[in-house]
Amino acid sequence: MDDIQFEEAARVGQIIAIRTKVNRAFKTSMEVGIKVTVQDVLTNAEKIVSVAYATYEPKPVDGGKVELKPVQPLSAEDYLEHILAIERRRIRLGYVQVFQKVVEESNKEDTCEEKDAVSTEHTHVQSTELVLPPHANHHGNTFGGQIMAWMQTVASISASRLCHSHPILKAVNMFKFWGPSFVGDRLVFNAIVNNTFHSSVEVGVRVEAYNCEEWIQDQPRHINSAFLIFSALDDKGELLTFPKVKPTTQDGVRRYHGAVARRRILLTRKCMISAKGDKPSDAWETSNQAYLSYSNIAALTHLAGKPGWDITKTLDNVKIWTHEEGAVLSFKVEMQVKVPSQVAFSLLSDFSLRQRWDKHFLTCEVLQAVSEEEKIYYVTSGPTAGHQPRDFVILVSQRQPCQPQEPYTVAVRSVTLRAMPPRPEFCRSEILCAGFQIHSTSSSSCTVCYFNQVTSGVMHYLAANLTGSSKSIEDTALECIKFLELEDSKC
Repeated sequence: MDDIQFEEAARVGQIIAIRTKVNRAFKTSMEVGIKVTVQDVLTNAEKIVSVAYATYEPKPVDGGKVELKPVQPLSAEDYLEHILAIERRRIRLGYVQVFQKVVEESNKEDTCEEKDAVSTEHTHVQSTELVLPPHANHHGNTFGGQIMAWMQTVASISASRLCHSHPILKAVNMFKFWGPSFVGDRLVFNAIVNNTFHSSVEVGVRVEAYNCEEWIQDQPRHINSAFLIFSALDDKGELLTFPKVKPTTQDGVRRYHGAVARRRILLTRKCMISAKGDKPSDAWETSNQAYLSYSNIAALTHLAGKPGWDITKTLDNVKIWTHEEGAVLSFKVEMQVKVPSQVAFSLLSDFSLRQRWDKHFLTCEVLQAVSEEEKIYYVTSGPTAGHQPRDFVILVSQRQPCQPQEPYTVAVRSVTLRAMPPRPEFCRSEILCAGFQIHSTSSSSCTVCYFNQVTSGVMHYLAANLTGSSKSIEDTALECIKFLELEDSKC
């Protein structure tokens, strides 16, 4: 099974519809798409519960291999799924190598050292189930759905030991069938919390099977593994914050960093989804200039103030955070800089200087100097592997703080300018919400925070960073710090 995301909860009295179809047949396996919707009988409203993809192999009578005939798509939707099936297969086949690379990156980072962190060993739960005829199909093999239901039960108990509430299953990652189990087998489920991420927790579950002889000789068969992601709500229906956890064994450290790696891969996929279908930006016209300037500052302020930012990477002077809200993914780069905040603000608000520290800026020119606080720039970005050069028309709005505790703000968003239509040699890209907030920490130092809501224009940079195949964001942040401190030393 590919990773499963649960968008809605199905409740008693609602009608569940399950639609399946073969998306693509490979040589000896096939991908089956599964779409689950729920319908409210009172309002007739239909919502998607989950969309998942399962891979099946036919089981021949003689124990050999069955070569499948190709599937012919009949509609545009069928054709799209047919094309994407091969991409999902590539992800599945390459997952192990990507996962190992991300784990190596995660291993370089320290585990949680907070004093109030909870030991993961306290969340270990074990359960044993006997496979009976109603639990198996006509081949005598245990239903995969039955095993998943037992796994969810034991995992939810493990998660509840952290949140002291009723956890809600949000996703199932890396659900693998390593081997079959049969009627009469005893299945032993071991669940334990691997790591927490602000408002979510990952629980790992391992399933081992024994027949009577294996039970006596204590020789288990590993048949299933999965990682279940839970959240929890308080009495007001708001997401609970999970406590930090700390591993106390060598195996716990392995699971701790593995959870970080899986989350980064999951965020990469979400990054790609959230960046699809960028809409053209608002036109810059006399009638709406004041509105666009206000919304530019307001959007950045709201993004920076959102709760639930999760840290994904930590360097000496740089931290990278991510934030999920529905299908929207954003990231934040926090930099500690030894320059006064007003100096950092002056240098960062002048985008014509950005080429000196950001290698992604190929060219940058001022199209309109609207006012002292607003300028419109035309920016080009060089090509990357698999992507053509991109260009942007952006509005940069800068604001000084009204109160000492407020930050300096440099907000960025795309606008449409009639005088600068798309050019054939570039892919015109959009920036929804981005920019800097600069907080003063002393008379000679500040914290610079860069925010960006993911669009296709930045997706490949963030995706490469999260998977560990690139350090573009970290390197750019270090160059930014170096540039600011060097320029300040010249003054």
